[in-house]
Amino acid sequence: MSLLYLLTGSNMGSRLRRLNRAAALVNTQIGKVRRVSAVYETAPWGNMEQPAFLNQVLEVSTMLEPKPALNQIMLIESQMGRVRTEKWGQRCIDIDILLFNSLVINSPELTIPHPLLPMRRFALTPLAELAPHFLHPVLQVSIQDLLHNCPDELPVTYYKATKQGRYIGKD
Repeated sequence: MSLLYLLTGSNMGSRLRRLNRAAALVNTQIGKVRRVSAVYETAPWGNMEQPAFLNQVLEVSTMLEPKPALNQIMLIESQMGRVRTEKWGQRCIDIDILLFNSLVINSPELTIPHPLLPMRRFALTPLAELAPHFLHPVLQVSIQDLLHNCPDELPVTYYKATKQGRYIGKD
């Protein structure tokens, strides 16, 4: 069994409902969602000319290997209506692999840990809620320390709590 941390995000339509739907699909198609972070409203990163995002981190136990997990993520995004048109553009749903156990993978299709994780407050904030002491497998620095030293100054605002961090499978 592997431990996978996924970042979900949406800045179109019913953002919270989309995050909940993504978590439900991850739970049935990738592995058991063990815990979820609070939901945070975050400024767009990379392309500022779009609405704010809602973001959440999912802690998932999976039997899948990294590349099949990525394939399932892309299938879920497609099932939810995601069409990739522009880099860092608006998205009905976005699911990124942040960490997969302590694996380090650098391939044309997949990079783990997520290469921009240390520079993204919107990913580090909910990840630090679930795994503050997890060591970044390349930098050998805790997620909490990465967040503390993150150069990203874009706002990340608490939006909605979850029931004691547990995934409950409902809106």
